[in-house]
Amino acid sequence: MADIARLAGVSPMTVSRAFKADSSVSDATRDAILKAADDLGYVFDSTASSLRSQRTDFIAVTIPSINNANFAETVRGLSEGLKARGLQILLGYTDYDMAEEERLIEQFLRRRPEAIVVTGGRHTPRARRMLQNAGIPVIETWDLPEDPIGHVIGFSNADAVRGMVDHFVARGLSRIAFIGGDTTRDTRGADRRVGFIAAMQAHGLDATRLIAAGIPPISMREGAGAMGRLLDTLPDTQAVICVSDLSAFGALTECQRRGVDVPGRLWIAGFGDYEIAGIAVPALTTINPFPRDIGARTADLILDLLDGRDDPPARIAISPALLIRQSTG
Repeated sequence: MADIARLAGVSPMTVSRAFKADSSVSDATRDAILKAADDLGYVFDSTASSLRSQRTDFIAVTIPSINNANFAETVRGLSEGLKARGLQILLGYTDYDMAEEERLIEQFLRRRPEAIVVTGGRHTPRARRMLQNAGIPVIETWDLPEDPIGHVIGFSNADAVRGMVDHFVARGLSRIAFIGGDTTRDTRGADRRVGFIAAMQAHGLDATRLIAAGIPPISMREGAGAMGRLLDTLPDTQAVICVSDLSAFGALTECQRRGVDVPGRLWIAGFGDYEIAGIAVPALTTINPFPRDIGARTADLILDLLDGRDDPPARIAISPALLIRQSTG
């Protein structure tokens, strides 16, 4: 700041006031100071200011994967909603590992974020205790947990898949399979599997056509391998619901390699409404969970809470949409 003061011809105290937008500094002087700072490549160090104000101006966010288009859209919606207030996101990814989520939560809370956003409603006991005692807004997303920690913005993954099963059964199908991953890691994928089983049982149908595809996140290659096993062991299957659009695309390509007609011989559906689902041939039936809307609604809630709203914890339900495309009838 002394270097800037010398270059701008003012005192260091005037530089300090200019960075704090103090009204005692004229616009012309502030412009000169900011230009001098820019010429010197100076970046304002907010650490001392944060200690005085008890504000850090960042929101901590955990997501399971940084290369998942859905979670990227949620972060995008959140970031766009926060930037007008000057709030930044500190992002950590858990790799579908609740122990890693626990470690990240501890690291984040040591830095005193304004709020913390976590993906999903299931956590380790210690992570849950830390969030309950954090003293800041806690928002669980992508889920509707029965016992939320604080605020919730999401949907029931189980109910979303139930709706897809109901649609298939209404169209006359009964031999339906589910391709998913390691249910001990991907809790949302596990909920989709639970929804599939519950819906099949409610219709009095066989719910045992379950094909494991590997450790989440499930890739296209793993989806193809799972479809191969399904075709080899349960060739009379009429339809398959995949835990994600990526695994569904892999399943579709395996059918194409084997000459299995989709949807003439077999229906395939995914989850997520990824871009690849819409451009596949045939285009994949899927479920749109509106990930960007989840992020935008979360941003709105955070701003309300930081402005002092003291209502009961919010429980905002998003309604996913079933998109029927060419891969099913």
